[in-house]
Amino acid sequence: MKSRTFAPSWALCSALLALPQLSTAFYLPGVAPTSYKPGDKVPLYVNSIKPVAAQDALLHSVMSYDYYNEQFRFCQPEGGPSYVSESLGSILFGDRIMTSPFELNMMKNETCKKLCTSKYDMQSAHFVNKRIMQGYALNWLVDGLPAGQHLLDDLTGTTFYSPGFAMGTISTTDPDGPTFFNNHYDIVIEYHKVSGKEDQLRVVGVIVQPASKAYKGDNLDCNDNQIPPVVLAEDANTETEVTFTYSVYWTESPTAWATRWDKYLHVFDPKIHWFSLVNSAVVVIFLTVTVTSVLFRALKKDIARYNRLDQINLDDLSGTSALEDGVQEDSGWKLVHGDVFRTPSHPLLLSVFLGNGAQLFVMTGFTICFALLGFLSPSNRGSLGTIMIILYTLLSFVGGYVSARVYKSLNGDKWKLNIALTPLLVPGIVFTTFFFLNLFLWANGSAGAVPFTTMLVIIGIWFIISIPLSVSGSWLGFRAPAVEPPVRTNQIPRQIPPATTYLKPIPSMLLVGILPFGAIFVELYFIMSSIWFSKIYYMFGFLFLCYGLMIITCAAVTVLMVYFLLCAENYHWQWRSFLAAGMSAGYIFANALIYLISKLSLGGLSGTVLYIGYSALLSFLFFILTGSIGFFSSWWFVQKIYGSIKID
Repeated sequence: MKSRTFAPSWALCSALLALPQLSTAFYLPGVAPTSYKPGDKVPLYVNSIKPVAAQDALLHSVMSYDYYNEQFRFCQPEGGPSYVSESLGSILFGDRIMTSPFELNMMKNETCKKLCTSKYDMQSAHFVNKRIMQGYALNWLVDGLPAGQHLLDDLTGTTFYSPGFAMGTISTTDPDGPTFFNNHYDIVIEYHKVSGKEDQLRVVGVIVQPASKAYKGDNLDCNDNQIPPVVLAEDANTETEVTFTYSVYWTESPTAWATRWDKYLHVFDPKIHWFSLVNSAVVVIFLTVTVTSVLFRALKKDIARYNRLDQINLDDLSGTSALEDGVQEDSGWKLVHGDVFRTPSHPLLLSVFLGNGAQLFVMTGFTICFALLGFLSPSNRGSLGTIMIILYTLLSFVGGYVSARVYKSLNGDKWKLNIALTPLLVPGIVFTTFFFLNLFLWANGSAGAVPFTTMLVIIGIWFIISIPLSVSGSWLGFRAPAVEPPVRTNQIPRQIPPATTYLKPIPSMLLVGILPFGAIFVELYFIMSSIWFSKIYYMFGFLFLCYGLMIITCAAVTVLMVYFLLCAENYHWQWRSFLAAGMSAGYIFANALIYLISKLSLGGLSGTVLYIGYSALLSFLFFILTGSIGFFSSWWFVQKIYGSIKID
C-alpha cells in the first residue's frame, strides 16, 4: 500500500498537523456520566457571578461576587444555601459553587413557577444596576454543564453555547436610559437517551433565556409579552418589589454524552489560528535554518583555522606563521577562551533562577501534554489549576537539583544559601504578590478572594512537600560532579573592548526578546481573552505547537547573540543570555498594558491594580522560563565550540 511508503518526515508533518484537532477529537471526561430516570431530581447549582463583555464589547470589572451576596437578594433554598465541594484549582480560579432553590425533575416541564419575592432598597438597587451596566453574568451548573445562551457566529455561520447569561440588559434605544433586571428564567435542558436503555437519560445541554417581567399582584403569566420590564428604582425611601419565576422545558437531543462539550467549545475565527501558526512556523524554520547554517559554516571555518594555526606554531618555532595563507593570529571568540567560563557576577541568584526555570519548563510541558490528551477536560472544573500545582510541587526536586548542579559548576561556595533560596525566593515572590492582590479582593468583598483556609493549604503544600523535595534535589545536585569546562580559566580577567550598538545590553535584549514573543503572540491573545472574559480555553493543540516554536526560537536567537558577543571578545554571556531571552516577558507585559487600554475599561483603582498585578506576576514567571531556556541553550553551545578547538 502507498501509505506504507511515506517518508518519516511526511509522517511527522502529518502528526503535527493533527495535533490541534486532538483537543476535541480525543475526549477523556473528568467525571463519570450520571444517568437519570424520568422524574428524578436533577440538581441545579449556582456559581459566582462574574463580569463578561458589556454591550460596548469592553470588560468593565475583574471582580466576581457570590451568588447569594446580600445586595443581589436572590432567592435561597430552604435552610439556606450550602457549598459544593470543589478542587483546589477550582477555588483558586474563583469558583464558588452552591446549592439553589430551583427544582428540576427529569422530563417534567414546569411553567411560571414562583421562587420568591424580594425587595430592593436604594442601596441594593444601585448595586445591582451598576453590575448590570458592567456586564455581569449569572453562572449556573446542571449536571456539570454550564447554563448558557444559544448564539450564532456571524463569521462562520455556526451556532454555539456561550456559558453564562446576562443579569440584566440596558435599553438599546437609549444608552443613558434605565437598566432592566432579569427576574424570569426559561430553562431549556437537552437530554439524550442511553442506547438500549430507554429509561436511562443524560443531560447534554443547558440553555437559559432570561427575561425581565414586572409582575403585578399574583398574576404570574410569564408568557405575556406585554408585561413591562423590571426597573430597580434608586430613589430614597423607595423599595422595588421583584418576584422571581422560572420555567423548565426538556427536549430530546441526538448529542451523545461524550460530545456534549463540543457545542460549548467554539473557535470564533479558526483561520486566524492556522494563519498565525503557519506564519510562526515559517519564521521559526527560516530563523533556525539561517542560524544553523551561519553558525555551522562560521564555526567550521574558525575551528579549522584555529587548529591549523596551532599546528603551524608547533612546526615553525621561528613563529613565521604567515607562510600559511589565510592563517592569522588568534582573533574572535578563541581569544576569550581563558575567560569564557569565568564565574559570572551573582552566581547564587542566577542558579536559583535557573533551577526554578527548569522546574517551570518541565511543569509547563507536562501540563500542556496532559491537556492535549484530554485529561484536563472542562467537565472536571479546576483540573488545570490543580494539575499545575501538583506538578510544580512534585517537580521541586528538579528545581533543587538543577540549581545545585549549576551553582556548583559556577564555582559557588554558599551552598547552604543556595539550598534555602531555591524553594523560597521565586515561590516567595509569587505567593507574596498573590497574597497582596488577594487583599484587594477581600477588601472589595469579591468571591474571587481565596479563602484563608485555602491559603493555609497552599502554605502547607509549599513547606511540607515542595521544600523537602527541593532540598533533596539540591543534596543530590551537590553530590553530582560539576559540569567541567573544556578549557582552563585564566587568573587575570581579560579587558573587554567597546561593543557595537546592537551588542550593548539593552538593544540586544530588545532584539532577542521580540522573536519568541512573536511566536506566541496570537495564542496569547486568546489565552488572555479566556482569562479575563471568563471563556473556556481548550485549544491546547495550538498551544503545544506554539510552545515548541517558542522554545526553538528562544534557543536559536540567544545562541546567535552569544556567538556575536564572543566574537566581539565579550565573555559575559551568562547573564546576557538569561536576560536577553527573558526579555520576551517584557513584551508580554507591554502587550498586557495595550490589552488593558484597548479591551478593558476598569475605571476603579482596585480593578486596574489587580489586572496589572496579575499580568506582572505571569510576566515574571515567563521571564524565569524563557531566560532559563536561553541560558541552557547558550551553555550547551559554548561548551561545544570550546571543546572543539585545541588550546595550548
